Amino acid sequence: MNDMTKHQLVLLILLVSFVTALVTGIVAVTLINQAPPPITQTIQRVVEKTIGALPEPLKKDEKKELETSALARDVLIEDIARRISQAVVSVVATKDIPVIEQYFINPFPGDDFFGDVRIPQFRQRGTEKRQISSGSGFFVSPDGFLLTNKHVVEDTDAEYSIILNDGRKMKTRVVARDSLNDMAVLKADGSGFPAVPFGDSDSAKVGHTVIVIGNALGEFQNTVSVGVVSGLRRTITASGPKAGPEELAEVMQTDAAINPGNSGGPVLNLRGEVVGLSVAMAAGAENIGFALPINSLKKAFKSAKETGKITYPYLGVRYTMVTPEIKEKKKLPVDYGALVTPGQAGEAAILPDSPAAKAGIKEGDIVLEFGRTKVNKDNTLAKLIQQKNIGDKINIKLMRDSKESSLEVTLEERK
Repeated sequence: MNDMTKHQLVLLILLVSFVTALVTGIVAVTLINQAPPPITQTIQRVVEKTIGALPEPLKKDEKKELETSALARDVLIEDIARRISQAVVSVVATKDIPVIEQYFINPFPGDDFFGDVRIPQFRQRGTEKRQISSGSGFFVSPDGFLLTNKHVVEDTDAEYSIILNDGRKMKTRVVARDSLNDMAVLKADGSGFPAVPFGDSDSAKVGHTVIVIGNALGEFQNTVSVGVVSGLRRTITASGPKAGPEELAEVMQTDAAINPGNSGGPVLNLRGEVVGLSVAMAAGAENIGFALPINSLKKAFKSAKETGKITYPYLGVRYTMVTPEIKEKKKLPVDYGALVTPGQAGEAAILPDSPAAKAGIKEGDIVLEFGRTKVNKDNTLAKLIQQKNIGDKINIKLMRDSKESSLEVTLEERK
C-alpha cells in the first residue's frame, strides 16, 4: 500500500464506491419486492409525488387509431390543395408607364470658361408596359367568372391578366367592383374552368381548420397554408387600398398564413368549399389574417354575373350596436338593437332623402327588429339589410323615448 500512487488510490476508491452502490441497489430492490403490499404502495405514492405519475403508454389499438386519423387528415388536406389549386390564379396588373431618360445640357454654350459645365435634365421617351401589382383570385364557375379583392384590381386604367396553375397566361376583364365590400368579379374568356364550390361561412366556428391558397408575396404562386378560425365578426380598418383606409366589418380571423399577394385567394374548409375571401393581414403580427365571409359576397356575385353590376339596398342610417355596456353607459332601456346616432366625425345620423328619412326614423331611435328579426350582435342591422332586395317593404320595430312603435320602410338602391 505504501507503494501505491495517488492515481491508483483514486481508481481504487471509485471502484469500491461503484461496487457498494450496486450492492446497495440490489439489496434495496430485493427488500422492496419482498415487503408487504402496504409498504410497497406507500413507496409508490412517495415516488409519484416526487417525480409525478408517468402517463400510461397508449394501447396498440389507440395508437393505431390516432395515426390513422392524422394520416387521413393529411391525405384530406393534400387532396383539397391539389384539386383547388387548379382553380386558383395569380391576378397581374400591367400599365403603360412613362420611360424617363436623363440627358445633359451646357447652360453656357460657346463660353470658353464654362464650356465643360453639364447640367442633368430629364425627359419622357415614350412608354412601356410594366407590371404594377399582383394578387390572387379563383374561379367560382366553369364559364370563367372569378372572385378577387377590389383593391387587387382598383386601378381602372390598368390591364389585368391571370396566370393559371399550369403557367398559362390569359387576359381578363373586370366585370364589377363592389362598393360595399373589398371584392371584385372578373371574367376570363372560355369554358370548362375548374371552379371552387361555395360553402357556408355561417357554419364556420372558432377552432375549425381552414386552408388558405394564394400567390404569397406576389412571387410564390399557389402557396398553401393551414390553420384555424381564430375569431369571428371582427371589425378592422384596412390601409392597403389606394383609395385610403377602408373599414371592414364582420370579417373572419384566421391564423393560417396570409401574406401580401394572398389578397383575393380562397379560404377553404375541410370539405374543399370556400368560406372566405382573403383580404388583409395584421401589420406587425404573426399569423393574424382576415377574410371576408363568403355568405356576404354570394348575392353580390350573383348580381354581377347576371347584370354586370353590383347593387345593394340601403336604409340610410348611422348607428351603434347596443350592448349591455352601451346600455349602462347611455342609460338605455334595452341591451340590444341598433341606436341611430351620428358618425364619429359628426356625420348626420339619418342620410337626407334616404328610405329611413322618408319612413320617419329619427336620431336617438333604437331599431329593435328589422323584418321581424331581432337586431343583435349575431344579426346586425347591416347584415339584415344586405339579405334584402331593392324595393322590399320592411317592417321595422323601434323604440323612441322608451316606447315601442312600428313603421314600414321601402329599401332603395345604394348610390
